[in-house]
Order: sequence, then structure tokens, then C-alpha cells
Amino acid sequence: MIGRKDFVFTIGYDGGTAVVDGILKRRFGSLNTGELAEKGLFKQALCSAVFEGREEALGHVLEGYNARTEHKLAGVEELKRMFGVFEVPQGITRVLVVG
Repeated sequence: MIGRKDFVFTIGYDGGTAVVDGILKRRFGSLNTGELAEKGLFKQALCSAVFEGREEALGHVLEGYNARTEHKLAGVEELKRMFGVFEVPQGITRVLVVG
């Protein structure tokens, strides 16, 4: 299974390999969901909230996004669709860190 930091900073997948942004991971890997959202890293904050599996955290990411953007979203599902993040993928056997 993929770890939290790797999932949060994944930029794509190639089969069972997660491709991870190493620069962002090193710079922001110690931040929690709320701190990622405060920094404007909404995709990463969403990934963190999805990994945690807490609806409250998902709601906070949505609130933060809507507070900082002109394009307001109606709900968490819309946020997930926009960033293409729905669940922690199963079957990840390798992590490739780039950058």
C-alpha cells in the first residue's frame, strides 16, 4: 500500500507505480491537511484528507478552496472530480520519486 506522503505528492500513475513529485514532498511533506490547504496546495490537501478518510477534513479543504478562488464548488464530490482524486489506489507496488 502507498504511504501518506507518497500519495499526497503523487503526480500520476504508471500501472502499479506511483510517480511522486520529490521536490514538493521534501518541501511540504511534514505539513498536515490544514497546513497544506493554507499554503494553497489544494490537490495535496485533498489527497491528505482522502488518505485520512475523515469527512470533516474534506469539508475543511473545500471551505479553504472556496475562500481563495473565484470558482466556487458546491461540494466535496465536485472538488474530487476537479482534481481527479477519489480514493487511495490499491495495487501500488512501487514509488518513483522524480525531482
